[in-house]
Amino acid sequence: MVAIAVCLILLVLIGFLLVFVIKSLAAPKKLDGINKLIKQQKYAAAQKAAKSLIAKDPRDYHAHYYLGKAYLADRKNELALMEFKSVANNALFDAKLPETEFRKQLSQLYLKFNQLDDALKEFLLLTKLEPTNAENFFQCAKIYEQQNNAESALGFYQKAIKYNKKHVKAWAGMGMILFRAKQFNDAKKAIDYALKLSPETYSTYYYLGKIQKENKEYPAAVKSFEKALRDPEFKQRALLERGSCYMMAGATDNAQLEFEKAVKAGKDEKSQETLYARYFLAACYEKNRKIDKAIEQWQIISKINRNFRDVPSKLSEYKDLQSNDSLKEFLTSSNAEFIEICKKASLSGFSMAAQTAEETKWGCQIIATEQKKDDWMNVRKQLFLLNFYRVTDPIEDAEVRRTLDFAKSKNCAKAFACTSSEFTTSAIRFAENRPIELVGKEKLEAILAKAGI
Repeated sequence: MVAIAVCLILLVLIGFLLVFVIKSLAAPKKLDGINKLIKQQKYAAAQKAAKSLIAKDPRDYHAHYYLGKAYLADRKNELALMEFKSVANNALFDAKLPETEFRKQLSQLYLKFNQLDDALKEFLLLTKLEPTNAENFFQCAKIYEQQNNAESALGFYQKAIKYNKKHVKAWAGMGMILFRAKQFNDAKKAIDYALKLSPETYSTYYYLGKIQKENKEYPAAVKSFEKALRDPEFKQRALLERGSCYMMAGATDNAQLEFEKAVKAGKDEKSQETLYARYFLAACYEKNRKIDKAIEQWQIISKINRNFRDVPSKLSEYKDLQSNDSLKEFLTSSNAEFIEICKKASLSGFSMAAQTAEETKWGCQIIATEQKKDDWMNVRKQLFLLNFYRVTDPIEDAEVRRTLDFAKSKNCAKAFACTSSEFTTSAIRFAENRPIELVGKEKLEAILAKAGI
């Protein structure tokens, strides 16, 4: 009886051992099958097979890894990242789960979702796993640069160059950091060397353009950024920079076109580049009196980031436009129409008949005489200066002083400064007890309404 019992126990143990061996042998085959399905682009089938393994054993991190690979191939990046995170936190790496390959895939996913701290951790681990691979050091440098850690970025760019003296992007990145550190000669050498190594690496021209822009070499910078457009990674940034060059050169129409292209080039509505493209586009619209379009851009920005730069104050500043047709007409009319509006405002608001009316960069300048009932009398009339400003910034005391000086040079008895914005405290103080009247936004609105604008 004892012998029979021993035999039974041995048979049970052998059975369990056989099941374990069969499962162990079958698992790699199943994983290979999933990998084969991925290569055949049968992503749904690969995902189903991997999920089946996970359902049987939730701690099968090889299956989690292959499910992540299937999601990644199927462009389901969020799901892939979830699986890869699970693997990173729990798995033991082996031939079926190679650590180097895995961390490269995970680091790219973190970059895709702008999780820079996590991406940096992965690239730092990769520098240990592949201590002579320049690309890992380069990626670390890029992230440090994005995090405004210039010292660390420079060190990792230098390490990338140490292991690959022909790493063009590392030379260019290092050149930009040196330029920001005001080491101009070394910066120029690094950028020139990068271009010498590979004139076809168009991202380098982006950095060259940044240096030229900082040096106020705007035509040269525009040409460099144009070449940088050929690199998809730098296209939106290059358009932004081209637009800003045109703005600084006073070519608002050209700047507007570049910012419109930059908005269209954005792949992520929430990215800083897209938000800045909309912000500067709104600035161009505002300058070109396309206020409705500017407001539209500010509203889009506000929905994504309500505290972006001065967007809240801009929306507040123009909120009256929705209900005040007079002010809207004053701000958005063509230059010819605007001059006629100012003439009407002069007559209705101040009883002044315009003798001359000239367009200026800030609005309209009128020299007028008083309109009186006894105009039939042939007497010499006093002259008055009326300046109408359609601007967004408060009028400074220097501008009030200039207006008063001009009025005196034209022998005007008094000057009026009317603005769609406001006056600074120093401007109001300067105007006290002087022959100039300051008319702010509220008073101007009342005058425009009286004139039937």
